[in-house]
Amino acid sequence: MSNVWDTLAKIQVYFESALNNYGTEIQEPGLDKFNQPAWINKVWTSEVFRRAHLCVVDARETKGVWMMHCCIFPHIHNPAPIFGFDVVAGKNKITGCFVDYSPAGDPYHPLLEWFGQITHDLLWKKTRELPEWGKRIFSENMVAASNVQTDLELQQIYDVATNGIEYYLVDVGDTNDTADDTAESQNLYTSNQKLNPHTPKVMTSLGLFDDDVTTFINECLFPSIIKV
Repeated sequence: MSNVWDTLAKIQVYFESALNNYGTEIQEPGLDKFNQPAWINKVWTSEVFRRAHLCVVDARETKGVWMMHCCIFPHIHNPAPIFGFDVVAGKNKITGCFVDYSPAGDPYHPLLEWFGQITHDLLWKKTRELPEWGKRIFSENMVAASNVQTDLELQQIYDVATNGIEYYLVDVGDTNDTADDTAESQNLYTSNQKLNPHTPKVMTSLGLFDDDVTTFINECLFPSIIKV
């Protein structure tokens, strides 16, 4: 296993352990069909966060690619940001890695300030330019790195990912029940994420039909909050 894949596998283990510690894994209806030998989908919920989704595609043997997505949403009466982590990597480099605390209620939330502090001094050989839909929802301190190959950069990815999820899970519940309703802000995030043209391409490469791709993106990756 390369240093790249080894580092990312450790992040996956850390994420699953943290989510098991702070949440309860649930079986969401319809998710089973998207779990395959090389494709893992897990969902958690808890008193401190509304929904956490971890998706891992291990296509190292067939396509030489490993991908992971994790998104954690606060409860709708919590103005805390949304935690997001996405990475795509080949054997010898990470082609794209994105980590963020994305505003979803309070633009001055303490978690946003903390995230800005831990990312302020990070240096990347190459950064990714964000698309317009991303600029509408991601924070100014978002990590958007590409062509990650050096041990220093890999360590930075590991540190910001593991410290980011741990701090988030410990502190996100502190502002529960301090906002009237943040459903609109969270739906703004999911609706813009659905505009990412790369997501359906990845799903199609896994052998999904168009209808299944639409279902997975809308109901599993980025489900909107539907108020009755």
